[in-house]
Amino acid sequence: MIEILAPILIGLAYVMLNSLIPEPHRQQFNAVMVGGAGAAYLSGGALGPWEVAFCAVLTYVAFRGLDSWTFIGLGWLLHTGWDVVHHLKGQPILPFAHDSSFGCAICDPVIAIWCFAGGRSVWAWRRVGNRVA
Repeated sequence: MIEILAPILIGLAYVMLNSLIPEPHRQQFNAVMVGGAGAAYLSGGALGPWEVAFCAVLTYVAFRGLDSWTFIGLGWLLHTGWDVVHHLKGQPILPFAHDSSFGCAICDPVIAIWCFAGGRSVWAWRRVGNRVA
């Protein structure tokens, strides 16, 4: 149970913390983060040259994410797929944590959903509710 709940909570914490970053910096930051996620498995090299190809694809997706939350969400879903492949192959993202790729595959879609919704601040409702007429 904790193997599923913890990654979901990590994804939600990522969304809440990122919501504190003002736009347009929030989108730019998230584009950089998804680009970095593309390189996360490079040092392991479990899939040989495919690791480099995936990194190149996610770099392009991250670049497009500078102008599109949809591309950032797509990047997180692509990374989810890469996480699943690495989990099944037995080459986790963190060599010392056997199920780390499994956890990442659960966390990433949480972030992707937020991105597909436009990456809006989850704290915005508080500002609207505090307005005095």
